[in-house]
Amino acid sequence: MGNGINAKIKLSNGVEIPALGLGVWRVNDENELRTACKTALEAGYRHIDTASAYNNEDMVGRAIADFADRKNIFITTKLWNADHLNAEAAFERSLKNLRTDYVDLYLIHWPSQKNDNYPAAWKSLVKIYESGKARAIGVSNFHKVHIEKIIGATGVAPHMNQVERHPLLQQKGLADYCAGLGTAMTAYSPLASGHLGDIADKIRPVAEKHGKTAAQVILRWHFQTGWVLIPKSVTPGRIIENAQIFDFELDQADMAVIASIENGSRFLPNPETANF
Repeated sequence: MGNGINAKIKLSNGVEIPALGLGVWRVNDENELRTACKTALEAGYRHIDTASAYNNEDMVGRAIADFADRKNIFITTKLWNADHLNAEAAFERSLKNLRTDYVDLYLIHWPSQKNDNYPAAWKSLVKIYESGKARAIGVSNFHKVHIEKIIGATGVAPHMNQVERHPLLQQKGLADYCAGLGTAMTAYSPLASGHLGDIADKIRPVAEKHGKTAAQVILRWHFQTGWVLIPKSVTPGRIIENAQIFDFELDQADMAVIASIENGSRFLPNPETANF
């Protein structure tokens, strides 16, 4: 995997995904997004995570075209719930918005309980993957019950599962299950989605020990536990700070402190009850 900003995690099909990515959820001001992408790319990030539902794929596409060489950037995007029965057309729209003829990772964004069409969507993603237009495919917000259903429909396990994960919601059981399938994990909201202050005091001794911030300690924890992490920020200083996690290592005592914090708190919808 490596231990620097260029560290990568190898997916079950051999594709390598940068362990650190820039999340752009809720970034709809193009100037902000361009500044964030430019800062991240200059800091060494090579992975940008977006989604059709974020309504900024076109902005991401323009930023990559202006600030980077496409072949050096790993792009993740996602299929929205309303398009589960039209996944291939939705995928083509994403390609157009992103100004590319392929994506590196394409995910089903949610296992929508409202229409229960995600197994059909997964069949389409398998076709997209087989066409070569997506180098890898996966899911987001999927629990075991959802993954079992798509594997039952196709015989194909996802390369990636992207879920809410932070010290209060560590997702070990789900990660262990996915590891058994060869499915890698990505943590979104890795800093607890605005609730960092709820846990910073407990992590402060570890942060002081290493001369780092609580946020850097948490991001390092994600990395050391083998997860891809996609912290979202539009603040240049934070984007740079989030990348400065490769010059120290948490020991077993540090990891135990973080393990002790979990309380099951979830700040985004529960995939098993979400109805949208």
